[in-house]
Amino acid sequence: MFLKKIGIDLGTTNTLVFIPHKGVVINEPSVVAVSVIDNSILAVGVEAKEMVGRTPETIVARRPLKDGVIADYKTTEAMLRYFINKALGRFRFFRPEVMVSVPAGITSTERRAVIDAAIRSGAKTAYLIKEPVLAAIGAGIPINEAMGNMIVNIGGGTSEIAVISLGGIVSCHSIRVAGNKLDQSLVDYIKRKHNLAIGERTAEEIKITIGSALAQKKEEEMEVRGRDLITGLPKTIKITTNETVEAMADQLEEIIRAIRGVVSQTPPELCADIMDKGIVLSGGTALLRNLDELIMKSTGVPSYVAQDPLLCVAKGAGVTLENLEIYKRSIMAKK
Repeated sequence: MFLKKIGIDLGTTNTLVFIPHKGVVINEPSVVAVSVIDNSILAVGVEAKEMVGRTPETIVARRPLKDGVIADYKTTEAMLRYFINKALGRFRFFRPEVMVSVPAGITSTERRAVIDAAIRSGAKTAYLIKEPVLAAIGAGIPINEAMGNMIVNIGGGTSEIAVISLGGIVSCHSIRVAGNKLDQSLVDYIKRKHNLAIGERTAEEIKITIGSALAQKKEEEMEVRGRDLITGLPKTIKITTNETVEAMADQLEEIIRAIRGVVSQTPPELCADIMDKGIVLSGGTALLRNLDELIMKSTGVPSYVAQDPLLCVAKGAGVTLENLEIYKRSIMAKK
């Protein structure tokens, strides 16, 4: 089979590429290192992420996507081309069909930018489909049935909350509060409470290692190194799990409010289905400890994390590409 189909979960933090029958073949950070002198691309993905916060003034390591949408068109195009070439090989007979995930709240201009970037990166056809729909398909939810299913996809840049029935979104809300904002809240908290400046990579490490959505009786500790804001010298402090809970509380409350808002807009029949089936959590930030418990406590609706939450959107893109006829109602745009 010469004509390849690939699904791309174009995320603010990570980009995942899925090839049917092979699974997820690429899972790399959505970071591009650019030379300031001649505006050339120096590195993409893992290699570029290593440079974040460590580059000389002639190199800038940037994320071309902000809050789930394209902020830097040229860099996004270069990044997409790199990932497509890496997945399929630089020399190929045919251009692939590509399915790209986009946030539920995307505008028509942003939609056009994603399609153009995909076509110019080497795609023959580009399909766009909303992230919550792909996340639901990837989590194994039968979206085409006349039943209400609620999915909360919390990535790096956006949290997408949607109720899906008969292959379409009944009610949804997209907020620009997700993993990156949680990292920033840790940076701000440590600066405020400990007079210590840390980078986003350190904040992400704290969140993954000891972070929690609910206070714990048995706390964990982690050593954090940074720059003392008073002396300007390197300093090491200890951070506990409950400090991370305090730091991230406001951002998590915003996500809870958005979930409540979507439930309140949902027809009563579908609400009954959601109470019965529960809320499914997907996306990398769904791995935050006790997040499902916090959502269950705050909404009264059973919540659980999907299997491989980080891969749900990419897997959903692959399944949809293999079954375009079944999911054609869910596809938002095609070129």
